Amino acid sequence: MNYVPGTASLIDDIDKKHLVLLRDGRTLIGYLRSIDQFANLVFHQTVERIHVGKKFGDIPRGIFIVRGENVVLLGEIDVDKPSDTVLQQVPIEEILEEQRLQQQAKHETEKVKMQVLKDRGLSIPKADNLDEY
Repeated sequence: MNYVPGTASLIDDIDKKHLVLLRDGRTLIGYLRSIDQFANLVFHQTVERIHVGKKFGDIPRGIFIVRGENVVLLGEIDVDKPSDTVLQQVPIEEILEEQRLQQQAKHETEKVKMQVLKDRGLSIPKADNLDEY
């Protein structure tokens, strides 16, 4: 087995199905079609998978270009292996509504947390939105 440094090691993975996790938390699944020296990736037949609890939904995205610096994790999906997942696939509208409710609940929890800290004389400065990723 020959070692190939850097993104050149991904050449063998072209035209295979992959899952990629992005810095902003999104999960994409698609066929890797192209890479470059900066680890920029081009996916074909891409879907964005949204997970909420034990449910998931896929949003078709088509051709998707991912800048290399936004990739957290990249892994090949074995299409021949049968899926033994306990997750339930639901329609896009349903998963988007559940995601919205989950984000709203998280936001409310954060507001309560900030109010409790404020009542105790503590304050946490708001982080710059770019630093979240």
